[in-house]
Amino acid sequence: MAAAVMVMVMVMVALTVCINVDVAAGQGLCKMTQEGLTACKPSISTVKAEANPSEACCSALKQANLTCLCSFRNSNLLPYLGINPDLAMQLPAKCSIAPPQTCN
Repeated sequence: MAAAVMVMVMVMVALTVCINVDVAAGQGLCKMTQEGLTACKPSISTVKAEANPSEACCSALKQANLTCLCSFRNSNLLPYLGINPDLAMQLPAKCSIAPPQTCN
């Protein structure tokens, strides 16, 4: 399940690029702001990813709706957008966040 949560985090960052207009208009993706998504990207990047997420990333992830993010876990956009799915799946654990009970 932790792996699925990480994948969904990567997907949300990827989808931010696709829905940038909504986020810029004050909307968020699964209760994460554009700033939160941006803060997490260095930890899940396919190019020189940082070993540990920033405090800003973890704070944003703690506010996020992880169940909502699960709905994006199977997206093929992640690698295309420079997001390493394996690193994304590790993000909640690195932020000491429990994964959601269900992640279909």
